[in-house]
Amino acid sequence: MKTAVIILNWNGRKLLEQFLPSVVNHSSGAVLYVADNNSTDDSVAFLKSEYPEIRIIQNSENGGYAKGYNDALKEVESDVFCLLNSDVEVTAGWLEPIEAIFKNRPEAGIVQPKILDQKRKEYFEYAGAAGGYIDMLGYPLCRGRIFQSLEKDTGQYNDVKEIFWASGACFFVRSSVFRELGGFDEDFFAHQEEIDFCWRARNRGYRSFYAGNSHIYHVGGATLNNMNPKKTFLNFRNSLFSITKNVPGNYFLLVLMTRWFLDIIAAIRFVFQLRFKHFWAIIKAHMSYCGQFGKMLAKREKAFDSRKYYFVKSIVWSYFVRNKKRFTDLIKY
Repeated sequence: MKTAVIILNWNGRKLLEQFLPSVVNHSSGAVLYVADNNSTDDSVAFLKSEYPEIRIIQNSENGGYAKGYNDALKEVESDVFCLLNSDVEVTAGWLEPIEAIFKNRPEAGIVQPKILDQKRKEYFEYAGAAGGYIDMLGYPLCRGRIFQSLEKDTGQYNDVKEIFWASGACFFVRSSVFRELGGFDEDFFAHQEEIDFCWRARNRGYRSFYAGNSHIYHVGGATLNNMNPKKTFLNFRNSLFSITKNVPGNYFLLVLMTRWFLDIIAAIRFVFQLRFKHFWAIIKAHMSYCGQFGKMLAKREKAFDSRKYYFVKSIVWSYFVRNKKRFTDLIKY
């Protein structure tokens, strides 16, 4: 099985300098690429000088995560793509457990490793942790992370398990599945496009898996941190995009109306926190969504997976009202 590791870069010379050595040292057998999103720093010159063995793909524009990878992967031939953030430190033996899942489980279309925090290595990292799920309203959660509550890694998730979505920070996907689905939805630009992709793959009969016997360390927020209103805008808008495209018809209107109500509450909460830019980010997210509602509706899947898509009915209720801060405290529906 041939694996290609593709790192998307935009003005990330310092990140490449810090994290590329671990990828080069621990990825024997894989072909390494850096896909550059039209950087204006000296990233490409640095790569050509210091890492001549790494193949460089130069995109003509900064199309974000979605278009950046869609454009770059047209130039990559491999059985498996590993889409790896530039702020990730990989570890010895990280590829073999992932490749074993693809070899032994033909239904596996997507896989992610255990994702730990590069700054606090004994804790799970926000973007993916030990594999992702969603609630009935499309809010994401992870084993090892619910909202801002991060669990310490004590080996509680050292398993191999089917999940709902895999993190875009380290996203392994069969090239055939990526191409069958037409890649990521470029209207997302960045954030939550991996959830949409995994949902669409699930509706086509593919499964996403978590490999707890492979681990990496992720900085997180190197491009947009949680305090950036643009990230708030993208997360709220793109979540609405995803549920419009993928929630089955018998849930669709209920989910959409409830999400609008809860999002308005979230916006008001930002006002009380004096975070007015985030309040406006949610308002703008809904305005952008309304402007593209017809477009998203036209993208709805033709068929839906027969299993329930959600892990819990409401993670908001479980977390903020019932005070369930750990994944193992949740009751699966």
